[in-house]
Amino acid sequence: ICLLQINFVACQLFALLAAFWFRVYLGPSHASSAVRHAFATLFGIYFAVFCFGWYSIHLFVLVLMNYGIMSMASIPNIHRYSFVVAMGYLTLCHISRIYIFHYGILTTDFSGPLMIITQKITTLACQLHDGIGRQAEELTAEQNRLAVKTRPSLLEYLSYLLNFMSIIAGPCSNYKDYIAFIEGRHVHMKLLEVNWKQKGYDRLPDPSPTGAVLYKLCITLVSLILFLTLTKNFPMAYIIDNEFLDRTPFLSRLGYLYVVTQAAKPKYYFAWTLADAVNNAAGYGFSGVDERGAFRWDLLSNLNIWNIETATSFKMYIENWNIQTAAWLKRVCYDRAPWYPTALTFILSALWHGIYPGYYFTFLTGILITLAARAIRNNCRHYFLSSAPLKVAYDVVTWAVTQLAVCYTVAPFVMLAVESTIKFYKSMYFHMHILSILVLLVLPIRPQAHSVRKPQNQAMQNSVKSK
Repeated sequence: ICLLQINFVACQLFALLAAFWFRVYLGPSHASSAVRHAFATLFGIYFAVFCFGWYSIHLFVLVLMNYGIMSMASIPNIHRYSFVVAMGYLTLCHISRIYIFHYGILTTDFSGPLMIITQKITTLACQLHDGIGRQAEELTAEQNRLAVKTRPSLLEYLSYLLNFMSIIAGPCSNYKDYIAFIEGRHVHMKLLEVNWKQKGYDRLPDPSPTGAVLYKLCITLVSLILFLTLTKNFPMAYIIDNEFLDRTPFLSRLGYLYVVTQAAKPKYYFAWTLADAVNNAAGYGFSGVDERGAFRWDLLSNLNIWNIETATSFKMYIENWNIQTAAWLKRVCYDRAPWYPTALTFILSALWHGIYPGYYFTFLTGILITLAARAIRNNCRHYFLSSAPLKVAYDVVTWAVTQLAVCYTVAPFVMLAVESTIKFYKSMYFHMHILSILVLLVLPIRPQAHSVRKPQNQAMQNSVKSK
């Protein structure tokens, strides 16, 4: 595992240098789109082979299989075929990596890139289906904006899936955004959304990502230090140690659960923020101008650390953690599920992550807690908005409950095995499961079916049309 971490860091730092070079010497003003596509693809293939050796063949097999589907499948079924093949191949690789090969060996741990490629394949297939196979009035405003009107060429397809900026650690981005970046329209499109003459500009500014990259590199450095100091000293396994359970009262165990969960986060903060910095260094990830007039480079950001640590609801926490994966789940599952969208989305998330039982304990528990949290918020929150002190008290309580609920939910994700998960939940007296079930039995639940959501989407569409 140590070798894997070193290899990952070395490859991402090399990608960071390559990204700066790509922006300076292969920018849209210096090179054609075809040349930029080709170099991004070749660098990506090199990084994949460098990190995973011959096992990187799995990435290329999946990409080529789905290019065949995208080229030959009928548009009404293209998203279904692509989804089944990509998720099926990913699941087979999860099984073989864990039960046939020894999990953790450097060259066999190719699941991360495969998971990102699966996201991109299914994202593009759904957006292609929206762009060619559906009428504009059937789409939400977001689906209409991201719809792809023509099938990509082989070079465009390979570049989108295998480019060096996201091959190792992602994130997944939308196809139209990526093509706009390669063709040099990415920043310009976002700048046109602002009236610069009112701000005193004679021409469009030229935002530089250097400040954003340096800021994100500082976060990665701090995250790396925290990982090397905290994570090793506060292992998740200690919360089910027999001596610890015998000697520690319940409330102290809850407090320690929060500490060990905090200690497990820095490695994710490190990997995702570094991946974001690599994309920004290449000039990709510009998202526009904020209310203060500052340039934003968070289009591809995978997390918002402040919102995570201050989240006062389970929903807010999830929306700011692994943001691009949450967006992918929404676009390919939640918005398209004919029934039970919340449950199906959590199940897909578990299947995408792998086949360890701990993942399924986490996401099934997540379904229960999400529904209970939604019921409490819908039925109780408005009573606490009448005065500032009540609102502060509500926020403090919901922050504490949210943080502990997340810790309770994600512990099996780290433990992985059935035995340790059951032991952990027994030591916690299944309190979150029981409380969630009681809430759902007592409080009325507002419907979340598509019959409710579709008119909202239609209203959004009509609003866009009227403008």
